[in-house]
Amino acid sequence: MGLSLDTLHAVPARMIEGWNHGDAAAFAADFAQDAELIDFDGTVHKGRDTVIAFQQPAFDTVLKGSRLVRGEVEFARLVAPGFAVIHHRFGMVMAGEEEPPPSRYFLQLFAVVWQNDRWEIATLQNTRRVSLESAMALDAQTAT
Repeated sequence: MGLSLDTLHAVPARMIEGWNHGDAAAFAADFAQDAELIDFDGTVHKGRDTVIAFQQPAFDTVLKGSRLVRGEVEFARLVAPGFAVIHHRFGMVMAGEEEPPPSRYFLQLFAVVWQNDRWEIATLQNTRRVSLESAMALDAQTAT
């Protein structure tokens, strides 16, 4: 079993590489066939094929030329035999941008399982990093 932490750290790195090439199949290659991807807005995509079918048109249009940058695994740990979690942070730049604005930093929590002789993503939760002050400002805007 590929239990080294380096093996776990490689999972988000491969996703970033797929994203940065605009390749949805490479982006989703580590997903289990029946995995769930939960977007930062709460949308749930069930199954690797669904993730690819959703992501590729976005890569070809609104996300064309976007890149994930500053990817960093905060921690990866084995929770039980054959089950691990990975906490990952990154920023997103759109085509032509050098640095992500504060509103485009994200956190991810991966639940991965050892199956098919590799670590596969069972569930991936994306969350946008928003400060309490920014959240309160957004709340104030919607209240008026």
